[in-house]
Amino acid sequence: MYLDEILAQHREVASRDTRSLSELANAAGKISQGRGFANRLVEDSKKSLAVIAEIKRRSPSRGLLSHDLEPKVIAQQYKEAGASCISVLTDSEFFGGSIEDLRIAREAVELPVLRKDFTVSLNDICDAKLMNADCILLIVAALKKAELVKFHNFASELGLDVLVEIHDEPELDLALEVGAKMIGVNQRNLKTFEVDQQRAVGLAKKIPSSVVRVAESGVRTRTDAQQLRDAGYHAVLVGESLVTSSNIAKTLNELRV
Repeated sequence: MYLDEILAQHREVASRDTRSLSELANAAGKISQGRGFANRLVEDSKKSLAVIAEIKRRSPSRGLLSHDLEPKVIAQQYKEAGASCISVLTDSEFFGGSIEDLRIAREAVELPVLRKDFTVSLNDICDAKLMNADCILLIVAALKKAELVKFHNFASELGLDVLVEIHDEPELDLALEVGAKMIGVNQRNLKTFEVDQQRAVGLAKKIPSSVVRVAESGVRTRTDAQQLRDAGYHAVLVGESLVTSSNIAKTLNELRV
């Protein structure tokens, strides 16, 4: 299964990480305040559905998505097309991404940036801050409750925003229990990678209005976006349909309903 295989690899790498957490945390604490990922989504959503545009080279299910993706160029295209924030895959083995992709994209534009990766350790969180990410992803399905609590608190202390990803109501309950201020409903089943486009709509009414709400995966058309906007989402996170588009500006603009 995709998620199990990816997590096993990330946890194996983390188990070999002998760097000092205190030294990493000290260095990360000196990095300047982020650009306000969640705040940007809330502000932009007052006018239209905010779009988190993703830089994604390939996926486990679809393979290579872009032969000639240049993080600087695509980040600038996203900004010019009206994206609110940018998401960058930094996993190399399964998604073809890198830390360098994130650094290049963030230097190219002034938009807040999410490090999209599989966070499995406190060192991972320090690394995100050290690479100047403004937000990290915590996947409820990938973490034990104790890890979720510890990671969420630690990231917040470092000044990082946290997008807590869920797939169903029990995971939503857990996300709220740990104090998640921004929740992403992933419509993709991380075990099969199939997409259920009604998942986010169904969960929307169960997410408190005080929480920043993001719908992830399977958002391809203006109709998809309008349905999610009507359901109460502040933003959508879109990757594959943008990086494979022949006209990024047109595709992105159609989602800003």
